[in-house]
Amino acid sequence: MVESRQEELRDRSLAELVRELGNDTATLVRQEVELAKAELSEKASKAVRGAAMFGAAAGFGIAAFAAFVAFVILALALAMAGWAAALVALAIFAVVGGASAILGLKQFRKAFPPVPEQTMETVREDIEWAKHAAGRKDGHGEDREPVGSSGRRSS
Repeated sequence: MVESRQEELRDRSLAELVRELGNDTATLVRQEVELAKAELSEKASKAVRGAAMFGAAAGFGIAAFAAFVAFVILALALAMAGWAAALVALAIFAVVGGASAILGLKQFRKAFPPVPEQTMETVREDIEWAKHAAGRKDGHGEDREPVGSSGRRSS
């Protein structure tokens, strides 16, 4: 099957091969762009969830501060039952706010850095494949021995 493909390629004109190379390259670039879009979209949605968690943390933080203010006022008024109730409310709001902040931070970290890592990896693989494919042919279309990482031909 590989030999028949090679024969087919040898029978084509240079213009046809160049046109096919251009089409294949354009398709590859379009696919890589689509992959990058999908990956960045996923990271953006994670960032939005993290921002929502930070919003919740801010709301509970404000509530904790309001409870603290109520606690101080009631403690100064020497109403033992009142200040104890304010202290319990403070503790509850502070714990909930702290937990929300931690969860929001975790979500935010999942979204950053906003780099399409998978796309970058596939582009690197495509480049390595192209280098390898180009390096296997000599000037006359004949296969050459592969060149190892040391730059020497393998035997």
